[in-house]
Amino acid sequence: MSLSVPEDARLEIKFVSYASNLHSLLNWIHLHPFGFYSPFPVRQVNNVYFDGYNFISYTENVSGASQRTKVRYRWYSASIEPSAGILEIKRKRNFFSWKLYHSVKNSPYKPEMTWSFIRKNIRNQISNEGRFWIDSNPFPILLNRYSRMYFVSGDEKIRITIDTNQAVYDQRFRSEPNFISKANLPDILIVEIKFDRRDREYASQSIQGIPLRVSRHSKYMTGVSAISGY
Repeated sequence: MSLSVPEDARLEIKFVSYASNLHSLLNWIHLHPFGFYSPFPVRQVNNVYFDGYNFISYTENVSGASQRTKVRYRWYSASIEPSAGILEIKRKRNFFSWKLYHSVKNSPYKPEMTWSFIRKNIRNQISNEGRFWIDSNPFPILLNRYSRMYFVSGDEKIRITIDTNQAVYDQRFRSEPNFISKANLPDILIVEIKFDRRDREYASQSIQGIPLRVSRHSKYMTGVSAISGY
């Protein structure tokens, strides 16, 4: 199915590096002539990635398909247990990306609840469009969490996020959530620079001198590799 790109779709540039380079990266941001500032404090981000039983989302990413979709449930909390949050549908076509949001106002989780009930509780709080996505991707693959720092240029045209301290928990083949057993991950940081399509040249100027290299990266793909052992 052809995927049309909405007018508000963003462009993203990603960088991946060892966590030990965080200090030099922050120095680059703080000294940048674009006047980056932090709009709010560091947040703990939690996600459960859902996929189909044929792992279509994973397959799309492995093959590098020009049109890709990821379905995840996200909440911001120090607690690893799912709370009120958002079902996000992240869509991508070539270099453009955008998200569809479906708010879940009440926590879908209670202690000892199975994934089947959690998914049902999410489904009951969202629109028919959101239900289509959760029904098409019913299989919880992994839970990941990380610390995210936010920076915005003085003119608010360029946004930077830095993700560190990532942890991944395998959810495959489990009726109840796994909040304890973590997969092994390298100690890395992920930087995303996001901007409007009209600001492509401006964004290119913004990354001059960044002490990192551009790299393709997907937290979902990295997480699947970690829990699968390859």
